[in-house]
Amino acid sequence: MAKFQTLAEAVAENLHDGDTAAFEGFTHLIPHAAAHEAIRQGRRGLTLVRMTPDLVYDQMIGMGCAARLVFSYAGNPGVGLLRRLRDAVEKGWPNPVEIEEHSHAAMANAYEAGAAGLPCAVFRGYRGAGLAEVNPNIRSVACPFTGETLAAVPAIRPDVSFIHAQKANRRGDVLIEGIVGVQKEAVLAAKRSVVTVEEIVEDFDGVHPNACVLPRWTVTSIVHVPGGAHPSYAHGYYPRDNAFYLAWDKIAADREAFLAWMKTNVIESGPDAFAGRVTPLSGRA
Repeated sequence: MAKFQTLAEAVAENLHDGDTAAFEGFTHLIPHAAAHEAIRQGRRGLTLVRMTPDLVYDQMIGMGCAARLVFSYAGNPGVGLLRRLRDAVEKGWPNPVEIEEHSHAAMANAYEAGAAGLPCAVFRGYRGAGLAEVNPNIRSVACPFTGETLAAVPAIRPDVSFIHAQKANRRGDVLIEGIVGVQKEAVLAAKRSVVTVEEIVEDFDGVHPNACVLPRWTVTSIVHVPGGAHPSYAHGYYPRDNAFYLAWDKIAADREAFLAWMKTNVIESGPDAFAGRVTPLSGRA
Protein backbone atom coordinates (compact mmCIF):
# COMPACT_ATOMS: atom_id res chain seq x y z
CA MET A 1 0.00 0.00 0.00
CA ALA A 2 1.20 3.49 -0.86
CA LYS A 3 2.86 5.65 1.79
CA PHE A 4 2.86 9.43 1.66
CA GLN A 5 6.43 10.63 2.21
CA THR A 6 8.84 13.46 1.56
CA LEU A 7 10.98 13.09 -1.54
CA ALA A 8 14.11 12.61 0.56
CA GLU A 9 12.43 9.81 2.53
CA ALA A 10 11.06 8.08 -0.57
CA VAL A 11 14.42 8.04 -2.37
CA ALA A 12 16.37 7.01 0.74
CA GLU A 13 14.05 4.07 1.41
CA ASN A 14 13.59 2.83 -2.14
CA LEU A 15 16.77 3.56 -4.16
CA HIS A 16 20.05 1.96 -3.17
CA ASP A 17 23.53 1.88 -4.66
CA GLY A 18 23.76 -0.79 -7.38
CA ASP A 19 20.01 -0.90 -8.01
CA THR A 20 18.35 -1.19 -11.39
CA ALA A 21 16.18 1.92 -11.57
CA ALA A 22 13.72 3.23 -14.15
CA PHE A 23 12.80 6.94 -14.28
CA GLU A 24 10.04 6.83 -16.88
CA GLY A 25 7.90 9.32 -18.77
CA PHE A 26 7.68 9.51 -22.55
CA THR A 27 8.32 13.21 -23.38
CA HIS A 28 5.69 13.95 -20.72
CA LEU A 29 5.71 13.73 -16.92
CA ILE A 30 9.44 12.94 -16.77
CA PRO A 31 10.36 12.58 -13.05
CA HIS A 32 13.15 15.18 -12.87
CA ALA A 33 12.58 16.02 -9.20
CA ALA A 34 13.06 12.38 -8.19
CA ALA A 35 16.23 12.11 -10.28
CA HIS A 36 17.60 15.26 -8.67
CA GLU A 37 17.02 13.82 -5.22
CA ALA A 38 18.90 10.65 -6.23
CA ILE A 39 21.79 12.90 -7.29
CA ARG A 40 21.68 14.84 -4.01
CA GLN A 41 21.80 11.58 -2.06
CA GLY A 42 24.88 10.49 -4.01
CA ARG A 43 23.60 7.20 -5.40
CA ARG A 44 26.25 5.20 -7.27
CA GLY A 45 26.54 2.12 -9.48
CA LEU A 46 23.00 2.32 -10.82
CA THR A 47 21.70 0.51 -13.88
CA LEU A 48 19.45 3.17 -15.38
CA VAL A 49 16.62 1.96 -17.61
CA ARG A 50 14.58 4.29 -19.77
CA MET A 51 12.94 4.75 -23.13
CA THR A 52 14.49 7.87 -24.70
CA PRO A 53 16.97 8.91 -22.04
CA ASP A 54 17.21 12.66 -22.31
CA LEU A 55 18.26 15.42 -19.93
CA VAL A 56 17.27 13.51 -16.80
CA TYR A 57 19.82 10.76 -17.46
CA ASP A 58 22.41 13.15 -18.89
CA GLN A 59 22.40 14.80 -15.48
CA MET A 60 22.52 11.54 -13.51
CA ILE A 61 25.32 10.14 -15.69
CA GLY A 62 27.31 13.37 -15.49
CA MET A 63 27.06 13.31 -11.70
CA GLY A 64 28.43 9.77 -11.49
CA CYS A 65 25.24 7.92 -10.55
CA ALA A 66 25.26 5.41 -13.41
CA ALA A 67 27.32 2.31 -14.18
CA ARG A 68 25.07 0.98 -16.94
CA LEU A 69 22.33 2.27 -19.25
CA VAL A 70 19.56 0.17 -20.85
CA PHE A 71 17.72 2.37 -23.32
CA SER A 72 16.13 3.09 -26.68
CA TYR A 73 17.30 6.32 -28.39
CA ALA A 74 19.42 8.75 -26.39
CA GLY A 75 19.40 12.44 -27.17
CA ASN A 76 18.31 15.95 -26.27
CA PRO A 77 14.94 16.02 -28.10
CA GLY A 78 14.94 18.46 -30.98
CA VAL A 79 18.48 19.62 -30.16
CA GLY A 80 21.06 16.86 -30.54
CA LEU A 81 23.50 14.89 -28.41
CA LEU A 82 23.48 13.99 -24.74
CA ARG A 83 26.91 15.42 -24.05
CA ARG A 84 27.42 13.99 -20.56
CA LEU A 85 26.43 10.50 -21.77
CA ARG A 86 28.82 10.77 -24.71
CA ASP A 87 31.64 11.94 -22.44
CA ALA A 88 31.08 8.96 -20.13
CA VAL A 89 30.97 6.41 -22.97
CA GLU A 90 33.85 7.82 -25.02
CA LYS A 91 36.16 9.18 -22.30
CA GLY A 92 34.99 7.55 -19.06
CA TRP A 93 34.12 10.85 -17.33
CA PRO A 94 33.18 10.95 -14.52
CA ASN A 95 33.17 7.14 -14.78
CA PRO A 96 32.72 4.61 -17.59
CA VAL A 97 29.13 3.67 -18.45
CA GLU A 98 28.16 0.40 -20.13
CA ILE A 99 25.35 0.72 -22.67
CA GLU A 100 22.69 -1.71 -23.88
CA GLU A 101 20.67 -0.23 -26.73
CA HIS A 102 17.25 -1.43 -27.90
CA SER A 103 14.41 -0.24 -30.09
CA HIS A 104 11.36 1.46 -28.60
CA ALA A 105 9.31 -1.65 -29.41
CA ALA A 106 11.75 -3.89 -27.56
CA MET A 107 11.73 -1.67 -24.46
CA ALA A 108 7.94 -1.43 -24.38
CA ASN A 109 7.56 -5.19 -24.77
CA ALA A 110 10.26 -5.85 -22.15
CA TYR A 111 8.42 -3.66 -19.63
CA GLU A 112 5.17 -5.49 -20.39
CA ALA A 113 6.89 -8.83 -19.87
CA GLY A 114 8.29 -7.62 -16.56
CA ALA A 115 4.85 -6.42 -15.48
CA ALA A 116 3.43 -9.84 -16.34
CA GLY A 117 6.15 -11.67 -14.41
CA LEU A 118 7.57 -13.27 -17.57
CA PRO A 119 11.30 -13.89 -18.10
CA CYS A 120 11.44 -12.37 -21.58
CA ALA A 121 9.48 -10.55 -24.23
CA VAL A 122 8.78 -12.12 -27.62
CA PHE A 123 7.66 -9.91 -30.50
CA ARG A 124 8.07 -9.14 -34.18
CA GLY A 125 10.99 -6.79 -34.49
CA TYR A 126 14.61 -6.12 -35.41
CA ARG A 127 14.12 -7.48 -38.91
CA GLY A 128 16.83 -5.95 -41.06
CA ALA A 129 18.25 -4.00 -38.10
CA GLY A 130 21.87 -4.16 -36.95
CA LEU A 131 21.42 -3.76 -33.19
CA ALA A 132 21.54 -7.53 -32.60
CA GLU A 133 25.11 -7.49 -33.87
CA VAL A 134 26.23 -5.29 -30.95
CA ASN A 135 23.70 -6.29 -28.27
CA PRO A 136 23.88 -9.95 -27.13
CA ASN A 137 20.58 -9.53 -25.27
CA ILE A 138 18.74 -9.37 -28.59
CA ARG A 139 18.06 -12.94 -29.64
CA SER A 140 15.61 -14.88 -31.78
CA VAL A 141 13.25 -17.77 -31.11
CA ALA A 142 11.06 -19.91 -33.33
CA CYS A 143 7.34 -19.80 -32.63
CA PRO A 144 6.37 -23.35 -31.56
CA PHE A 145 3.07 -23.07 -33.44
CA THR A 146 3.98 -21.41 -36.74
CA GLY A 147 7.74 -21.71 -36.97
CA GLU A 148 8.02 -17.94 -37.46
CA THR A 149 11.28 -16.39 -36.27
CA LEU A 150 10.60 -13.80 -33.56
CA ALA A 151 12.78 -11.40 -31.60
CA ALA A 152 13.31 -11.99 -27.88
CA VAL A 153 14.74 -9.70 -25.19
CA PRO A 154 14.99 -10.07 -21.39
CA ALA A 155 12.09 -8.74 -19.35
CA ILE A 156 12.72 -5.46 -17.55
CA ARG A 157 12.23 -5.91 -13.80
CA PRO A 158 13.59 -2.79 -12.03
CA ASP A 159 14.37 -2.77 -8.35
CA VAL A 160 12.55 0.56 -8.30
CA SER A 161 10.62 2.68 -10.80
CA PHE A 162 10.05 6.43 -10.49
CA ILE A 163 7.30 8.24 -12.37
CA HIS A 164 5.57 11.62 -12.17
CA ALA A 165 1.79 11.96 -12.38
CA GLN A 166 -0.87 14.62 -12.15
CA LYS A 167 -2.77 13.46 -9.09
CA ALA A 168 -2.96 11.04 -6.20
CA ASN A 169 -5.98 10.70 -3.99
CA ARG A 170 -5.72 10.38 -0.23
CA ARG A 171 -6.25 6.61 -0.46
CA GLY A 172 -3.06 6.34 -2.51
CA ASP A 173 -4.42 5.77 -6.02
CA VAL A 174 -2.57 7.62 -8.80
CA LEU A 175 -4.02 9.32 -11.90
CA ILE A 176 -1.96 9.78 -15.07
CA GLU A 177 -3.54 11.81 -17.90
CA GLY A 178 -2.36 12.59 -21.42
CA ILE A 179 0.57 10.65 -22.92
CA VAL A 180 0.82 7.60 -20.69
CA GLY A 181 3.92 6.03 -22.20
CA VAL A 182 5.17 2.99 -20.26
CA GLN A 183 4.65 4.42 -16.78
CA LYS A 184 2.03 1.82 -15.88
CA GLU A 185 4.21 -1.07 -17.01
CA ALA A 186 7.31 0.38 -15.32
CA VAL A 187 5.46 0.52 -11.99
CA LEU A 188 3.94 -2.95 -12.32
CA ALA A 189 7.28 -4.48 -13.33
CA ALA A 190 9.21 -3.02 -10.39
CA LYS A 191 9.76 -4.36 -6.89
CA ARG A 192 9.22 -0.83 -5.53
CA SER A 193 7.75 2.32 -7.03
CA VAL A 194 7.83 6.02 -6.18
CA VAL A 195 5.33 8.45 -7.71
CA THR A 196 5.73 12.21 -7.50
CA VAL A 197 2.51 14.14 -8.16
CA GLU A 198 1.31 17.65 -8.89
CA GLU A 199 -1.65 17.43 -6.52
CA ILE A 200 -3.12 15.31 -3.75
CA VAL A 201 -6.92 15.35 -3.98
CA GLU A 202 -9.94 13.71 -2.42
CA ASP A 203 -11.29 12.16 -5.63
CA PHE A 204 -10.58 12.07 -9.37
CA ASP A 205 -13.17 14.22 -11.13
CA GLY A 206 -13.39 15.18 -14.80
CA VAL A 207 -10.82 12.61 -15.90
CA HIS A 208 -9.27 13.05 -19.36
CA PRO A 209 -10.31 10.34 -21.86
CA ASN A 210 -6.68 9.25 -22.28
CA ALA A 211 -5.88 8.34 -18.69
CA CYS A 212 -4.66 5.55 -16.44
CA VAL A 213 -5.28 4.93 -12.75
CA LEU A 214 -2.67 3.01 -10.78
CA PRO A 215 -4.36 1.46 -7.73
CA ARG A 216 -2.74 2.07 -4.36
CA TRP A 217 -1.55 -1.52 -3.99
CA THR A 218 0.81 -1.04 -6.98
CA VAL A 219 2.59 1.99 -5.49
CA THR A 220 5.16 2.03 -2.69
CA SER A 221 5.49 5.75 -2.07
CA ILE A 222 3.71 8.97 -3.11
CA VAL A 223 5.33 12.39 -2.88
CA HIS A 224 3.71 15.78 -3.46
CA VAL A 225 6.12 17.69 -5.74
CA PRO A 226 4.39 20.44 -7.78
CA GLY A 227 6.39 21.12 -10.93
CA GLY A 228 8.29 17.87 -10.47
CA ALA A 229 8.40 17.09 -14.19
CA HIS A 230 10.06 20.35 -15.27
CA PRO A 231 11.51 20.95 -17.87
CA SER A 232 9.22 18.33 -19.45
CA TYR A 233 5.51 19.07 -19.29
CA ALA A 234 2.56 17.94 -17.22
CA HIS A 235 -0.67 17.74 -19.23
CA GLY A 236 -3.15 20.26 -17.86
CA TYR A 237 -0.60 21.94 -15.56
CA TYR A 238 2.35 23.47 -17.42
CA PRO A 239 3.97 23.32 -20.88
CA ARG A 240 7.31 21.92 -21.94
CA ASP A 241 10.16 24.35 -21.28
CA ASN A 242 11.66 24.28 -24.76
CA ALA A 243 14.10 27.08 -23.95
CA PHE A 244 15.69 24.95 -21.24
CA TYR A 245 16.28 22.03 -23.61
CA LEU A 246 18.11 24.42 -25.92
CA ALA A 247 20.08 25.95 -23.05
CA TRP A 248 21.06 22.51 -21.73
CA ASP A 249 23.15 21.77 -24.81
CA LYS A 250 25.53 24.60 -23.95
CA ILE A 251 25.49 23.87 -20.21
CA ALA A 252 26.32 20.19 -20.72
CA ALA A 253 28.99 20.78 -23.37
CA ASP A 254 31.59 21.85 -20.79
CA ARG A 255 32.40 19.76 -17.70
CA GLU A 256 32.99 22.74 -15.42
CA ALA A 257 29.89 24.59 -16.59
CA PHE A 258 27.87 21.42 -16.07
CA LEU A 259 29.18 20.88 -12.53
CA ALA A 260 28.58 24.52 -11.62
CA TRP A 261 24.99 24.37 -12.89
CA MET A 262 24.31 21.13 -11.02
CA LYS A 263 25.77 22.53 -7.81
CA THR A 264 23.56 25.61 -7.92
CA ASN A 265 20.35 24.10 -9.29
CA VAL A 266 20.38 20.57 -7.87
CA ILE A 267 22.84 19.97 -5.02
CA GLU A 268 22.08 23.25 -3.22
CA SER A 269 18.43 23.28 -4.29
CA GLY A 270 15.52 21.04 -3.32
CA PRO A 271 12.18 19.69 -4.55
CA ASP A 272 10.36 22.87 -3.55
CA ALA A 273 12.31 24.73 -6.24
CA PHE A 274 10.48 22.89 -9.00
CA ALA A 275 7.18 24.71 -8.42
CA GLY A 276 8.94 28.03 -9.08
CA ARG A 277 10.36 26.90 -12.41
CA VAL A 278 7.09 26.25 -14.23
CA THR A 279 4.68 28.57 -15.99
CA PRO A 280 1.17 27.35 -15.14
CA LEU A 281 -1.28 26.93 -17.98
CA SER A 282 -4.12 29.44 -18.18
CA GLY A 283 -6.68 28.85 -15.46
CA ARG A 284 -4.22 27.35 -12.97
CA ALA A 285 -2.68 29.33 -10.15
